Amino acid sequence: MNAVRNMRTYLLACSLVVILQPLEEFAQQNSKESTASPQPALTDRDGRHDFDFEFGTWRTHLWRLRQPLSGSNTWVEYEGITVVRKVWNERANLVELEVDGPAGHIEGLNLRLYNPQSHQWSLNFASSSGGALGQPTIGEFKNGRGEFFDQELFNGRAILVRFVISDIKPDSCRFEQSFSEDGGKTWEVNWIAIDQRGRAESDKVP
Repeated sequence: MNAVRNMRTYLLACSLVVILQPLEEFAQQNSKESTASPQPALTDRDGRHDFDFEFGTWRTHLWRLRQPLSGSNTWVEYEGITVVRKVWNERANLVELEVDGPAGHIEGLNLRLYNPQSHQWSLNFASSSGGALGQPTIGEFKNGRGEFFDQELFNGRAILVRFVISDIKPDSCRFEQSFSEDGGKTWEVNWIAIDQRGRAESDKVP
C-alpha cells in the first residue's frame, strides 16, 4: 500500500515539473524581451520642403487639350510666366500663372497647403475667370515625383483627376493633368506645362 502511495506521489511530482517547466521558460523569455531595448519607431517623411526647387520665376510653355474626354486630339498652346512664392515658412506656397496664346489668355492661381499630420499636400487651383478655388487634389512626393488626386464632376459625370509633377531638374520641371472616367483604369492627359528658368521648350507637344 505504501508502495502505491509513493508511486502516486512520484507521478504527481513529475507532472508538476512538466507543467511548471514551460511556464518558467515562458516567464524568463518575457523577462528578457521586456528588458531588451525598444526598436525605434519608423517616422513619416517630412515633406514641407518638397516645393523648394520651384521658388522663383519660370518661363512656362503650356499645352491644353481643348475638349477633354470627347475623343478630340486638338491642342492649344500658350506661353507665359509662372511665379512661385513661399508662404508660412514653407508650409505653404502660392503659384501665379499668366500665359497667352491663340486660344486666349489664362490667369491661374494655385495655393498649396502642407498637412503636417498626414504629410500630404493639397493643391487648390483657381482661375481669374472663375474667381473661386476648385476641388483640391491631394497627394505627396515619392522618389522625386509628385502625384495628387481628387474626384470631381466634369460635364455632369463623376471623374478622377490626377496631377503629376515630374522631371524635376535645377532649371526645368514638368506638370501634367489627366482625367479618368473609368475609375483610374485609363487616363487622358489634357494639360501639360514645361517650366524653365531660361528659354521655353520647342513648339512640339511633349
